Amino acid sequence: MALDRGNRSDPRLAKVSELGSPVLSRLMAIPRAETGTTRVVLDVAGQEWQGTISRLQVQGEPGGVYLAVLSPEDELLREAGRIARETLWLTLMIVLLSIPVAWLLSRLIAKPLRSLAREARAVREFDFATPISTQSFVAEVDELATTMDAMKVTIRQFLNIAATISAEHNFSRLLERVLTETLSVAGSSAGAIYLFDEDEQVLRSAATRTHAGVAGPPSIADIGKARDDHPAWRAIEEGKTVVVPLEPGCDDLIRLIGRTEGAADASAHIAIAVPLRNRDNEIIGVLCLLNDRAKGVLPRELVSFVEALSGTAAISIENQGLLRAQKALLDSFIRLVAGAIDAKSPYTGGHCQRVPELATMLARAACDAKDGPFRDFAMNDDEWEALHIAAWLHDCGKVTTPEYVIDKATKLQTIYDRLHEVRMRFEVLKRDAEIDYWRRVAEGGDPASLQAELATKCSALDADFAFVATCNQGGEFMDPEKIGRIRQIARRTWLRTLDDRVGLSAEERARTANTPAQPLPVVEQLLADKLEHRTEWSTADRMPEEDRLGLQMQAPRYKRNNGEIYNLCIGRGTLTDEERYAINDHVVQTIRMLSQLPFPKHLRDVPEIAGGHHERLDGTGYPKRLRGEELSLQARMMAIADIFEALTARDRPYKRGKTLSEAIEIMARMRRERHIDSELFELFLTSGVYRRYAERFLHPAQIDEVNIAEWQ
Repeated sequence: MALDRGNRSDPRLAKVSELGSPVLSRLMAIPRAETGTTRVVLDVAGQEWQGTISRLQVQGEPGGVYLAVLSPEDELLREAGRIARETLWLTLMIVLLSIPVAWLLSRLIAKPLRSLAREARAVREFDFATPISTQSFVAEVDELATTMDAMKVTIRQFLNIAATISAEHNFSRLLERVLTETLSVAGSSAGAIYLFDEDEQVLRSAATRTHAGVAGPPSIADIGKARDDHPAWRAIEEGKTVVVPLEPGCDDLIRLIGRTEGAADASAHIAIAVPLRNRDNEIIGVLCLLNDRAKGVLPRELVSFVEALSGTAAISIENQGLLRAQKALLDSFIRLVAGAIDAKSPYTGGHCQRVPELATMLARAACDAKDGPFRDFAMNDDEWEALHIAAWLHDCGKVTTPEYVIDKATKLQTIYDRLHEVRMRFEVLKRDAEIDYWRRVAEGGDPASLQAELATKCSALDADFAFVATCNQGGEFMDPEKIGRIRQIARRTWLRTLDDRVGLSAEERARTANTPAQPLPVVEQLLADKLEHRTEWSTADRMPEEDRLGLQMQAPRYKRNNGEIYNLCIGRGTLTDEERYAINDHVVQTIRMLSQLPFPKHLRDVPEIAGGHHERLDGTGYPKRLRGEELSLQARMMAIADIFEALTARDRPYKRGKTLSEAIEIMARMRRERHIDSELFELFLTSGVYRRYAERFLHPAQIDEVNIAEWQ
């Protein structure tokens, strides 16, 4: 709007069109509202204008008056743009300055977090080698690091203790180890482990320990019934860990405290009793710890740790208990087998029980040696167990040896002594001579001369039978003259009138099937080696040429040979080659039987130890012909124990028990011939094992003086 000065007498408002303003011209073209304010945005000549049109109420102006306000947008927003640009630059500068600060701060925060992440991975991989030493200015991160370090230490300690406990195989040492580790963790003054006995009626103290390592007696208390004043029974009744003041009535625990502190003050201690549960969640005992009240109550996390540790300990205790029960069963079964073998023959009774005693004594002497070849020798628990089992089962193969062979006291003995048959044949010959005497007298012969002839015949028969009976008893040596006389006596004949093929067993009929029966009556030799006296080997009985166990025993031609002449001519003792093979075969059967048993790894030497007691150092023994360097020391110990027991035994049917000096002399000869280990034999003498054994098992008459210097 502007004044028109063209006519000064009549001033007026100029029209918008007269002003020559494109912006106003465009503004006038915009519709105006009757009331209120209208916002206007114009684009004129490439420039944007913003403003408003407002209707004003003016009296005398019926059409109304409008107020328009317009301004170029760039002028209107110039200050705002400036402020915006400045703000943008300022923001950009702040961001650029914040990046290194933020990076530095993130590094400071992320580094300990990454370290904790690595430690977490290490824990997941069971790597507890190094402690967590992460530090951060963020209190929460620092607290997390401290907590993770405590967790790592706790897990490592738990696993170490669990591994230590699980690795202990000795039951008594296991209980002591459980107590020692638990006392160390809990910082307790003393502790005890109570276990239920087999009938679970009595809670028995199985182990005690103090923080100083002092152990109590094997059994301090038997708690026969539930007692409310005893923390062990309270833990059992409540079925959970109890932390209670130690009552004056708990005498066993009070005495245990006195061992450490010298004064048994129950009121100054707190008892922590933790039930020990097996896999079936049954309570098998209680772990009881005693803590000084002055040190305060154990923290909850430490109690939880002790509970977790007691769970592991309970499983180990149960495992050891089951293992002890299995070993006790195995040991009882072993003794049962050995007893059955000894009971099978009254003449070898006690052999299987005495040899283990002697072998153990010799092994103990080797372990106790301070100098000499055995100064470094030692045996662990597994090796002692292997020797124990091998010694008790060294003759288990004798269950397969025929009883009549084991008990064969005379040369003609089988299931019975066939000397009685031979005696009857002599009786028949004597009756035949007497009948012949009376027949010839009846025919008119001279009674006197015939009587003298009869007496001579009977005397000769009596002498021959007495000689046969003497030979039947066996001995150390059968000279050729005696063998010749046996064969001469055997040529005597007698008349058999009864069929010898009737009433026989199937086995006897099979042995006589290939021999045609002779018509009766038949003249037979007084002593004979008949075909039916021999038993051939069957395929199942004969040892294979390539035995997988390395057995190299040479079998005789026959499995059995009961020939009368053959047996009476045995050169030494009462056994034929076939019977001696059957006796020796007990070692083969021992090795085969024991090799079939699934022994655990630590007992896999049992067959070698048990089966090597008849080997010789020069390789001439049996059944594998092993040389000295191929035999374990325990097997060589078994050989000495077996020989010495056999020489001194008083219950053998074919010989008397030798005296100490006689037995030592024989064994000294065997040492010279490299049948037994020379160093072990010397230890056997110098350690006095032979005499200690004699004092326990030999008759006093057998114990004579032995000059061991003579045999060293």
